[in-house]
Amino acid sequence: MAPLAALEFFDVSHSYGGVEAVHSLSLSLGAGEVVCLLGPSGCGKTTTLRLAAGLEELQQGEIRMLDRTVASGAGLNVPPEQRGIGLVFQDYALFPHLTVAQNVGFGIDKTDGYTKEEAVDNVLKMLGIDAFADRYPHALSGGQQQRVALARALAPRPRLILLDEPFSGLDSRLRDQIRDDTLHVLKQTGAATLMVTHDAEEAMFMGDRIAVLNQGILQQIGSPETLYCAPANRFVAEFFSDVNYLTGKVRGGMVDTPIGVVAADGLADGMDVEILIRPEAVRLSSVSEGSTQRQAQVLASRMLGRTSLIHLCTCRQSGDEIHLHARMPGRFLPDENQVLAVELDPSQTFIFPLV
Repeated sequence: MAPLAALEFFDVSHSYGGVEAVHSLSLSLGAGEVVCLLGPSGCGKTTTLRLAAGLEELQQGEIRMLDRTVASGAGLNVPPEQRGIGLVFQDYALFPHLTVAQNVGFGIDKTDGYTKEEAVDNVLKMLGIDAFADRYPHALSGGQQQRVALARALAPRPRLILLDEPFSGLDSRLRDQIRDDTLHVLKQTGAATLMVTHDAEEAMFMGDRIAVLNQGILQQIGSPETLYCAPANRFVAEFFSDVNYLTGKVRGGMVDTPIGVVAADGLADGMDVEILIRPEAVRLSSVSEGSTQRQAQVLASRMLGRTSLIHLCTCRQSGDEIHLHARMPGRFLPDENQVLAVELDPSQTFIFPLV
């Protein structure tokens, strides 16, 4: 018998003042799974999270937790405190008049044989903040406050954790460390986690699966590798990295571009298409004598740390000039106006019908 899903959405829709924020969303989370809701501001991510938490009354569809209906469009709406969930908000929402230990212990009712004090101490130690138990929130750094908020959510040992952009208020270096620690703790507890983020790299770091939303509609759900290497449409492809954008026409199952020929499997001959090429798919090398490889001229090259970004210029058959970006590993800094041979990596080149 398959284990019960920790959280399920069935054909969920929700509107604000006639504007639909979520449209016919169906999604499930397995026990111990981290799923990230990813998309731009206003795409319905936080609304979806608030519906799961019970902070918004569901208008249409059904939400189930461990095979128990907690919300339905028929009027059922189980209060948040009765859903057995842990919540971490963007602003952490700590009680300023309570110490760290008191904040963490605030929502504990059941302690599975431990005293309340032992339960608080255990989760503080797990997150490495037991030394701050008697401090108040104003005496903590942003990273320490984030750990306290997570500790408070984990202390009651919920089956489901909901995280709303929990790392957005941290500087980049601290954010990397805190989200790494958070992922380890979540996996250690075995709680299913639904996390909202607008940062594609963060979603790939944290998520076992990623659900991409746009204008309230689920565009694609899958592993980070699937979404990056096999995007369902232009929106998904562009959300995970910069792309070079070209257009063309399918002829004989191929599309000829100024920097290479690309297979157009499954697309009809004569169809107008858009070609999205990730910068790392543009491979550059020196031009060999007598080479028939496609070529491009260097406009500028910049070292970006682990990679180098090269600005290129080439021409269409019509003579129109096009500008492209290539990203090469390590230090690769060709001279301005240098002509280089160009080759495409088909695994990072995507073709979609031109709409």
